[in-house]
Amino acid sequence: MTGPGALLVVGDVVTDVVAIHPEPLAPATDTAARIRTLPGGAGANAACWAARTGTAEVRLLARVGAESARWHERALVDAGVRPRLVIDAREPTGTVVALVGKDAERTFLTDSGASLRLCPADWTPSLLDGAAHLHLSGYLFFADSSRDLAMVALRAARTRGVSVSVDPASAGFLVGLGPQRFLDAVTGVDVLLPNEDEARLLAGLPEPTGVARAAAELSRRVPLVVVTRGAAGALIAERGRITAEVEAEPALAVDSTGAGDAFTGGFLAARLEGANPAEAARAGCRAAALAVTRQGGRP
Repeated sequence: MTGPGALLVVGDVVTDVVAIHPEPLAPATDTAARIRTLPGGAGANAACWAARTGTAEVRLLARVGAESARWHERALVDAGVRPRLVIDAREPTGTVVALVGKDAERTFLTDSGASLRLCPADWTPSLLDGAAHLHLSGYLFFADSSRDLAMVALRAARTRGVSVSVDPASAGFLVGLGPQRFLDAVTGVDVLLPNEDEARLLAGLPEPTGVARAAAELSRRVPLVVVTRGAAGALIAERGRITAEVEAEPALAVDSTGAGDAFTGGFLAARLEGANPAEAARAGCRAAALAVTRQGGRP
């Protein structure tokens, strides 16, 4: 996936409502919090971080509701992304409520709204003109219509010789879909970017099992597997073995929302500029370290 060319991201744009509460939630009464409404979405976040950390053109295909389409488009353009936003006539833009505790870890309440109503009719082959790499947000695979769109985009990229990556996105949603069904759907991708929980789940290994074994097992199916490990950095696996371990960058974490998306954007931007997997993972860790120091998932 190295060399000149654009990065095309197909994924989700959502509105994030991020609530940081230093004290534990108090049931049936008030809990003081710092609350902000921000543009988000795993695919959109990754695209914005790629545009911030790299030099390649970054494009994004996503679906939004009419009520916030202009706001989201403006935020993406300001971030250096070229958006193609399909306006949904029935559903509003997806919304995610992120509850962030004192430890900066987040819990999501997700209403996918328009985001997973992407469908094959939204695809235009010209989106791949001049593209060097296609990145698919894993959220696309959790609904029928968006999964069909993802498969169309994946096949089109393979036909053109464009490399493809996927971020599995959500361990909770993976359980609902079924790990094997997800793996079957992403057959043919070049890069898989799971976190530790997603890697173990997809590899079919119990929780106490070392994540290195899960990464190695997955790399027998996908040529390059990069497992993000939060404060422990990242593991890289190729052809059934661990080939590199990258340390995380130190950071004072405020909000972990979007840290994985930042890693993905930084990683992909570096790969497009010619970095090897370990170098690209270090770039991803730098972006993730910056992401956790601020509220929300964007640069």
